[in-house]
Amino acid sequence: MELRQLSYFVAVAEELHFGRAAEKLHIVQSAVSQQIRRLERDLGRDLFDRSPRHVRLTGAGERLLPEARAVLVAAERARAAVARRTVLRLGTSTGLGEHLDRVLGAFADLAPHLGVELVSAPTQERLREVQEGRLDAAFLRAGADGPELAPGLRAVPVWQEPLLAALPARHPLAAAPDVAVADLAELPLGLTDRRNHPALVDLVVGACHDAGFEPRPAPCGGTLQDTLATIGAGANPMWTVVYASHARVVHSSRVAFVPFRAPGLALTTVLVTRSEAADEDLTAFRKACLNGADHDH
Repeated sequence: MELRQLSYFVAVAEELHFGRAAEKLHIVQSAVSQQIRRLERDLGRDLFDRSPRHVRLTGAGERLLPEARAVLVAAERARAAVARRTVLRLGTSTGLGEHLDRVLGAFADLAPHLGVELVSAPTQERLREVQEGRLDAAFLRAGADGPELAPGLRAVPVWQEPLLAALPARHPLAAAPDVAVADLAELPLGLTDRRNHPALVDLVVGACHDAGFEPRPAPCGGTLQDTLATIGAGANPMWTVVYASHARVVHSSRVAFVPFRAPGLALTTVLVTRSEAADEDLTAFRKACLNGADHDH
């Protein structure tokens, strides 16, 4: 039994027509028929009922089809596992800041042969693209219980992401060395919709509830940059949260970034890959993530 024979068998099983299967495979019909006959001889079973008017799978053919597909998928994964990439496709999100710069620098030292293509996408889209193989890995921020992942994905924690309170620079709390969540109860809170970032919204709203108040939503929308611009305008004082790594690269004299009082607020950044992905390039990238995190301490 050869992979080529299984490939031809699956093509005919899907088309139920030898001519169309041959066109799909870009070979002549006689070659398809010949290899299917050899496969049937090897197995000792007819896989197709053939007549001038139709082609149908036999019972043996129906039983073989899912197994043949599985073998072909496994063979493709085996080829991909040993193939040398030229580019690692990485899903990213807003606010990685200096972390991402350090990780990419560390990775360039570990794998100079490999480029990195950054793909920015919403959380669920990033996860779906990793699952379907269109991304090699993706960064994701998760709460204390870790992210909810579909079967076939795994997450490796790579660093902690402290959050800061973003306030109008003229607000009295802006000059404080730190701020308690309860201190912000009188100010409206500007956050992204929960569907965009469940872990972040649950963490911040949960902290407000623990502090004894229900946060009032601020009348803002759009990107984080839009929210920060609204805060900086100061016409209607409000607050939001920003990752510390992102705050370090934001330059605004109108917005103050204040740490939360201990124990503070933080999310864990994880690197999500497919469960079976264990090649040397991804191993090097995970190492680069951990090396980059070490430089933060």
